Amino acid sequence: MRKQHSLTAFLLIGIGGYFLLRQLKLPIITDFYSWPTLLIILGVAFLLHAYMANDYDKLFPGAILLGLGIHFHGIRYYGFWIEHWGVYTLIVGLAFMIRYQKAKSGLFPGLLLIGLSIFAIFASNKPGWFYWINSSMSFLESFWPLTLVVLGLYLLFKKK
Repeated sequence: MRKQHSLTAFLLIGIGGYFLLRQLKLPIITDFYSWPTLLIILGVAFLLHAYMANDYDKLFPGAILLGLGIHFHGIRYYGFWIEHWGVYTLIVGLAFMIRYQKAKSGLFPGLLLIGLSIFAIFASNKPGWFYWINSSMSFLESFWPLTLVVLGLYLLFKKK
């Protein structure tokens, strides 16, 4: 298999399989006929490509896409799933740790984000100074598309 086209191959296989299963209308997997499943497929494709082609730059986006897909699927179908901003920082922290496993970079931000997430999700008595983070995250949850627009404009107009 040519490693340079493996990402495209994995994406085509995953998305083609997804739409084929939708056409077959198998009753056992009807919960997976949703957009979070596409995020899961994208994440798995990136991770497979990263490990098979030794292209470890794809580990970080693959882990984030897989994590977000699992999280959104869990929110939609499981009543016990936690819907808290700390889950997003946990996903990013785990993505840093997965990347650190092979690329040896990102250990400190990964540990910091995982620690912050665990504290935010599980600590019942948070100190007073911590509540500004809750209000900031609440704002970001409402206006997260604006963050994408600003990031896109930055990437478009930044000087090399």
